[in-house]
Amino acid sequence: MERKLRWVSGELPEPPPPPKLSPRVLTPREINILEERIDFIESEIQEITKNAQNLKTDYLALIELKLLIEKTQTFFQDHSAHRKISASVQIYNNEGALGHLGFIAGVVTTSRVPSFERMLWRISHGNIFFKQAQIDEPLKDPVTGHELQKTVFVVFFHGEQIKLRVKKVCNGFQATLYPCPATYKEQQDMLAGIETRIKDLEMVLEQTEQHRRLVLANIARDISTWMVAVRKEKAIYHNLNMFSMDIVKKCLIAECWVPRCDLHILQKALDNGVKASGSPIPSILHHVPTLEIPPTYNRTNKFTRGFQTLIDSYGIASYREVNPALYTIITFPFLFAVMFGDMGHGLIMTIFGAVLIINEKNFLKNKTDNEIWNIFFGGRYIILLMGLFSVYTGLIYNDIFSKSLNIFGSSWQNVYDEGTLRNRSLFDLDPKDSYMKIPYPLGIDPAWQFAKNSIIFLNSFKMKLSIIFGVIHMAFGVTLSVVNFNFFKRAEMIFLQYIPQILFLLLLFWYLCILMFMKWIMYSADATDEALGTYCAPSVLIIFINMMLLKESTAKEPCKPFMYDGQDIVQKTFLAIAFLCIPIMLFGKPVYQMMMAKRQKQYRHGVESGEVVKQESQEDGMGEILITQAIHTIEYVLGAVSHTASYLRLWALSLAHAQLSAVLWQRLLTMGLTGGSAVNAIVLYVIFAVWAFFTLAILVLMEGLSAFLHTLRLHWVEFMSKFYEGHGYAFLPFSFSAILEDDIDVKEKPNGGPPE
Repeated sequence: MERKLRWVSGELPEPPPPPKLSPRVLTPREINILEERIDFIESEIQEITKNAQNLKTDYLALIELKLLIEKTQTFFQDHSAHRKISASVQIYNNEGALGHLGFIAGVVTTSRVPSFERMLWRISHGNIFFKQAQIDEPLKDPVTGHELQKTVFVVFFHGEQIKLRVKKVCNGFQATLYPCPATYKEQQDMLAGIETRIKDLEMVLEQTEQHRRLVLANIARDISTWMVAVRKEKAIYHNLNMFSMDIVKKCLIAECWVPRCDLHILQKALDNGVKASGSPIPSILHHVPTLEIPPTYNRTNKFTRGFQTLIDSYGIASYREVNPALYTIITFPFLFAVMFGDMGHGLIMTIFGAVLIINEKNFLKNKTDNEIWNIFFGGRYIILLMGLFSVYTGLIYNDIFSKSLNIFGSSWQNVYDEGTLRNRSLFDLDPKDSYMKIPYPLGIDPAWQFAKNSIIFLNSFKMKLSIIFGVIHMAFGVTLSVVNFNFFKRAEMIFLQYIPQILFLLLLFWYLCILMFMKWIMYSADATDEALGTYCAPSVLIIFINMMLLKESTAKEPCKPFMYDGQDIVQKTFLAIAFLCIPIMLFGKPVYQMMMAKRQKQYRHGVESGEVVKQESQEDGMGEILITQAIHTIEYVLGAVSHTASYLRLWALSLAHAQLSAVLWQRLLTMGLTGGSAVNAIVLYVIFAVWAFFTLAILVLMEGLSAFLHTLRLHWVEFMSKFYEGHGYAFLPFSFSAILEDDIDVKEKPNGGPPE
């Protein structure tokens, strides 16, 4: 029934209207009646279509014959042909003969004419005369409706053998042969008869087409509703086929997964089914103990669905594993905004996301197959949050289309005279001379917009922030593993895996972040102690490298080699503890499993060979565990370094985004802002359009996509690898809406909402 309805839908001249609301599923009797009606409709349309094709085939043959006679009249009136083939004419068997020459006329596809003529020339050894004329207007194929370019031809020959060969070649090239009179009078009489038949056929074709349109129009009103009903029945039967039959008790038994909080909904549905069917026997629902791992079902709404999709794209969570989508709602747009920090670009993205959300009901009604649009619309709440967070980080960076806002006034004062100001556009900001000792209330001071050393300052600021955010993000990911260990009752893994991992990460890389904070707080340009002045501010990276390589730090007077007393002892202690965590991560889990295996081992009386086999298998298993644990340990230790460095992409993309925005403003929009003439206003109008185009296409769309992909990588690799396994499989509830919405087979339906 579904196949027949799909075929009928393909015959409709335009898409059918949406289905009518169907509150209930059809009864078996109604389904049988619908099946008979669909069979009748299919047979009727097939008969109408077949008759129409036959009529169109006859119509095409008459048109070709008419054009052939009109073209061949010019062939016989050709004086050069007369001189070549003679002048007397005889008629026999509906074929023409000129003197001792016979001729065959027909129509062939234009693209085959060169090969057709060449083949005729070869089989006759040049003893034929070939005339052709292309039909100007294309003809329509009666079956496909495609346009056909045809050519009329006449072949003059001598002898019956050549005639047979010519006919075989015509059949091979799918040429259509027609009887053609040789005299002008007979040609005119045939033309008159053909034109009369063509007019009659055109009238019959028009009536047939009107009848076909009327039949299809009546069907179009209900075909969508029928399709919905058929798909629902198909889905029901597909699921009923998975039930098992209890012959003794004469009942159907089904095993399925149901969310625990939805059991009352299922019980109510079963009770309603019993009442609707009038059965005296109630449906029984009870819990079945099983060792199978249940599917993973994370209940979402339209706001959280997009974030859950990002996580599921990496891998479906194992059953009852901690779900990172909850935290991704905040961390994802925040890390994106760190790379995309611009109030102007963030506002554009916010407006786009808000428009999608405000008009989401209209967009849901007008569904489209455009994959790119569906991706944007599905992530509309992600886009909105990314835009809002980008406005916030743009406010912190004090950056709007590469310009700064002077909201609270500057905390820097001008120390240059008027002549210096006139000759220079950028100036060095020296905190010793220009800083007014009053911190700017929020974000970056607007004075850095004109500073010659702004790149150095912003690079240092954003690079350190990237490392700090990265270490916090990774430490949070490692800590989430405790939730999994606690829920799955693996408390030993907290001591054998979590504590060594978090100590290794904090004692090395969080200590690096602490040194950054200490450098910001302790060292100042106006410090009374020269050892704490700007000149003596140490490089945190050099300190960290010396710590890892156990090298002594040196400094010139009056600077100190260390930032605080006892720093060398503290660093060596941290390094020793961090390296002691590595063997715990490497051997802790295998040794614990080996000890537990010895405790739980129960020896049975048996042959000695059996005991030997058992012991060898245990040794092989422990070897595999050691190898697996070694891989995980190496991955974590090396990953702690590489993942920390990976977060520097926050700094790199933020710098690239700001510089691209500045280049567009300085090299493009500034050209239109110079001058004050009327012509310059027109130039500014054009330049602004170009600037706006590149801003949207490059800085918002391409840079936004780039920042999105980098943020996705930071979550998938650097964050989720610390605690997330993703070895589960999705819960696919039976849902009519999912079946009808995606228009796919029931076996392949996607994850839907709660079971219906």
